[in-house]
Amino acid sequence: MSQPYARTRMESAVPAVVTPASSTAPRPCAPTSTYRLQLTPEFPFAAAEAAVPYLASLGVSHLHLSPVLEAVPGSAHGYDVTDHSRVRAELGGEAGLRALAAAARAHGLGLVLDIVPNHMAVPSPLRLNRPLWEVLRDGPASPYARWFDIDWTAGGGQVLLPVLPGAPEPGAFTADPDYGVLRHGRLEFPLRAGTAGLAMPELLAAQWYRPAWWRDARTDLNYRRFFTISDLIGVRVEDPEVFAATHAKVLELVRDGVADGLRIDHVDGLADPEGYLRRLRAAVGEGCWVVVEKILGREERLPPRWPVAGTTGYDALLRVDGVFTDPAGAADLARRYERFTGSAGWEETARACAREVLTGDLAAELAALERAAGPGLAAGVRELLIAYPVYRPYPGEPGLSPQALAEAAAPAGPGAVAGVRDLVLRDPAFAARFAQTSAALRAKSLEDRAFYRHAPLLSATEVGGDPGRPALSPAEFHAYCAELDRDWPASGTVLSTHDTKRSADVRARISALSQTPAVMGRPPGADPQLAWVARQTAFGLGDAPERAERLVQALLKGVREAALHTSWTDQDPAYEATVAGYVPDPQELDEPAELAAAARANLLGMTLLHLAMPGVPEVYQGAETEYRALVDPDNRRPARFPRETLARLDAGAAARGQAEEKLALTAALLRLRRDRPALFTGYTALSARGPAAEHCLAFARPAGLVAAATRLSHRLAGAGGWRDTVLPLPPGRWTALLDPGAAYEGEVRLAELLAARPVALLLRDGGGARE
Repeated sequence: MSQPYARTRMESAVPAVVTPASSTAPRPCAPTSTYRLQLTPEFPFAAAEAAVPYLASLGVSHLHLSPVLEAVPGSAHGYDVTDHSRVRAELGGEAGLRALAAAARAHGLGLVLDIVPNHMAVPSPLRLNRPLWEVLRDGPASPYARWFDIDWTAGGGQVLLPVLPGAPEPGAFTADPDYGVLRHGRLEFPLRAGTAGLAMPELLAAQWYRPAWWRDARTDLNYRRFFTISDLIGVRVEDPEVFAATHAKVLELVRDGVADGLRIDHVDGLADPEGYLRRLRAAVGEGCWVVVEKILGREERLPPRWPVAGTTGYDALLRVDGVFTDPAGAADLARRYERFTGSAGWEETARACAREVLTGDLAAELAALERAAGPGLAAGVRELLIAYPVYRPYPGEPGLSPQALAEAAAPAGPGAVAGVRDLVLRDPAFAARFAQTSAALRAKSLEDRAFYRHAPLLSATEVGGDPGRPALSPAEFHAYCAELDRDWPASGTVLSTHDTKRSADVRARISALSQTPAVMGRPPGADPQLAWVARQTAFGLGDAPERAERLVQALLKGVREAALHTSWTDQDPAYEATVAGYVPDPQELDEPAELAAAARANLLGMTLLHLAMPGVPEVYQGAETEYRALVDPDNRRPARFPRETLARLDAGAAARGQAEEKLALTAALLRLRRDRPALFTGYTALSARGPAAEHCLAFARPAGLVAAATRLSHRLAGAGGWRDTVLPLPPGRWTALLDPGAAYEGEVRLAELLAARPVALLLRDGGGARE
């Protein structure tokens, strides 16, 4: 499952700030850490190349690039691929990518590419997606028809194209036989051969597609899409020929050594994830590090059969965030929130959102499944999808979730549920579409609706989060880490990504509220839900630049996603005009000093655990220092690299403030991972002893590293501090990496170990040479 580390370097000592890698250092074939870069036309390959020396000095081993293949012009993310055979010209083309890879290699770094097998763009102009253009022109006979999940029978032989701003009228179309196109305003569609001379109504009926109002997608769409985004059409990579055509360029880049690893976007959208991953593994070989974007439930595990290194790391985010959340305070916040807003609890909210999304936004997908299931099974299909406890089932599993079967039986009837269960077991095509729809439903109903409606503690409403149970005990954290080290030691781990709704720094501040629930009070405003969300969001963002404008944009997106008073498709301008009025003035927040201290302890503790625990940690662009970001597009602003600050710290200057503390801690751990990877193997939980033992989370990596973090620091201070609490260390003499000259043996008093900062990183003396 994991790939071995190939890099070896020798050293004699570990200074407080480990020196940057030399330009002649060999690359590791599997990352010790990754650094995510969001490529855009404004930040192309050349800009990434210019950042390589800094990123090498920071200590990362690989740069993780957002999608690099040709995409819709101007795309700010690259997930809307239009041509799998070309590297995106707006980023610098293939020459730019290869130049970046060469510069990275010269500094001892590798590249990880983010690839998008599940879908392609339905772009404007449509010609940009040649396979789709040809299918629309030539219909099912096109050699590209096998590329896309299109139900030709449901559309009466036509593909619904929901791209028009209003209901179609024949008089608004014109045919241009010289160019072989049908026009509607600035939109162009391909003309089917032999139809140019027909009258317009007959011409439209004769095409292999039906241009339609964008609203018609909800009920009439007959192609698989990404979630509810009709501009992204599903691709059938389960077909070997489609796989070969859509992966040829990526495989070439891997073979040529341009890429050392791959991130697989939205693996749950694929018909057969395991089959796809096995085909990919056979193509890239065992030396390529592969992780999948897979959202796991708290008790769910990645299928052990999958030939990957692990996930992209949202399961780690859940654990790291959770262990810094006060369970009693979170429960108190939930009670206060429900009384103040009149909102339902988490389970009821999640179930209601699932029903809304399935029967509304995904009505076309539900209707397709009901038709496939046949008479008498529609209720079973609907209720099983709503009740399913995780994102989706997989081929080869013994059957559907027993929990879902039991919950669905009451409203749907046991016969309908049993019928759907049997259909899933005997019909692979139905099972695949059921699973794909389930994944889309979970993502849209939880991440993009329920997480915006249920807001007692916003730090818990994160990708992969569990708002109904936001806190995690130290024992649960240790169990997860031990399992990760045993089963998936090279799995990715993350705290901030391009998809997180709030960066780790913002969540660290918000989660501190779980230790002081009364601080929330009763925020003013006619809409108590929005007032509560606005107060927490403002507290999380703090005094960041362009604060007011960024808060308004995040809140506006939130109310549209929540769909209680307005939505993306049915906007209420009058309600939306009130949103800006809910942004609190900075003076209104009145942040107590002890709450700021708790937020600092949370942030440094989360950083330490993330970078010292098992797995391959990823640092999001700019998040090596303080990085306060809200939901996209706020979290996709241009990267800012603290080059000068890192150089000053490397020269021996003391860290000034929380941002520099985080940078110093991050660089120290990334460089240790790079230079002494064997330190980061094995995992042993350490237990403090004394009256405040529950506030210390500590573990050892048996090769010679100890990490200790303060948790729930505000509650700790209120109880009298560490007092006589001690941490028994493993045998040996231990040097504090962040405090040169400090050394410990045996039992160490936590009041001494954590006097300067809420975290400690210790290395055993006499560890010998670097690996």
